[in-house]
Amino acid sequence: MIGIIAAMETELRLIKDKLVGVAAETKGGITFYHGTYKNKDVVAAVCGIGKVFAAMCAEAMIISYSPDVIINTGVAGSLSDKLHVLDCAVADKCVQHDMDTSPLGDPVGMISGVNKVFFETDVSYSDLFRDCCRKTGKEPVSCTIASGDAFIADARRKKRIARRFGASVCDMESAAIAHVCYVNSTPCVICRCISDGADDGAKIDFPTMCGKAADISSRATLMFIEKFGGDHA
Repeated sequence: MIGIIAAMETELRLIKDKLVGVAAETKGGITFYHGTYKNKDVVAAVCGIGKVFAAMCAEAMIISYSPDVIINTGVAGSLSDKLHVLDCAVADKCVQHDMDTSPLGDPVGMISGVNKVFFETDVSYSDLFRDCCRKTGKEPVSCTIASGDAFIADARRKKRIARRFGASVCDMESAAIAHVCYVNSTPCVICRCISDGADDGAKIDFPTMCGKAADISSRATLMFIEKFGGDHA
């Protein structure tokens, strides 16, 4: 089974519309849509915005459906001059940029307990997803995604996050999902299409480009579902 998590309805609409034989079930306030696409078993959910909602959704999905892989699809802000609006990014690893226990001697971003700063995505599934992006006409950028409970729309803050973590993309959910997947030994893939530059113009660009960016990420996700199996099962 393939699990799909998006933060907003806009980011899941195209995928949900393609599912066949859908049954909806609500767990912990989150509605999970279980159906098939191209004869592949899929469960999909809109988690809500932010790391707590994302973590709740990923944990509930893993406990209830035991997916073989979880995909986090949607939109994000660019922290890099090499990533422009409507470009695609597939994460190598994720970090929580607003996690900071450095006064206690820890590296910024480190999650105590698991003692990790970065959470890696699954290499094989991420490679497959990059191929799917290319087949939709987008050359994906492999990068670090930095997540935090803030919509980044400030050039100075953007540069600080990029410099501190070597990140090229920022969002509000990916690292939380990658964290939960790591703890549960569940492979994950993170694909984000750029909706804005995470700078002073983000509050204008985001509402204008969000829908287009979400559809690009969704089309790559649908192709991944279609290709899933064989050597990647």
